Amino acid sequence: MKAALQEVEDSIDEAWQGLCREAGTTDARGLAEIVLQDPAEFDWRVVDGALKQLSCDKCGSGLGAGPIGCAKCDLANGFRFAAREVDRPNVAPGNEHAIRVASAVARTRHRYTPRARCGYELGLPDLLAGEMLTTAEAQRAKALINKLTDEQLEQLITPADLQSMHRA
Repeated sequence: MKAALQEVEDSIDEAWQGLCREAGTTDARGLAEIVLQDPAEFDWRVVDGALKQLSCDKCGSGLGAGPIGCAKCDLANGFRFAAREVDRPNVAPGNEHAIRVASAVARTRHRYTPRARCGYELGLPDLLAGEMLTTAEAQRAKALINKLTDEQLEQLITPADLQSMHRA
């Protein structure tokens, strides 16, 4: 999962750097503020890149990554979901949305429940490879996740671990 998360971080940084080059600016903070004025005009990776450039003046965290209840971070966290997403070629429709959601959960895990984190984090590597669970597969995985304690959830590294924990 760490490699998958790093792949997402790298893609966000690459998208952000591309926008900076395209805009011909080194003022990352100023450009980030412009992007966040209308996130629907930009790809989700660019919006996530913009969020990485700014800090919340209320809680001190990266903008959108602060604790739940920080109104400014709660609002900014929603910006990433207002951004555009374009499916990559040769992957199932909806794969890019699934990557965006899974990576948002994995990158700001303290904002989500242990069960949500587990499901999205376990699925991220396969999503990046272009795979997607069917609805039935996702429902089976969720049912297994719901049977585990928070401590057990934190021990899972791969989807196979989820299956083997229930066989043990």
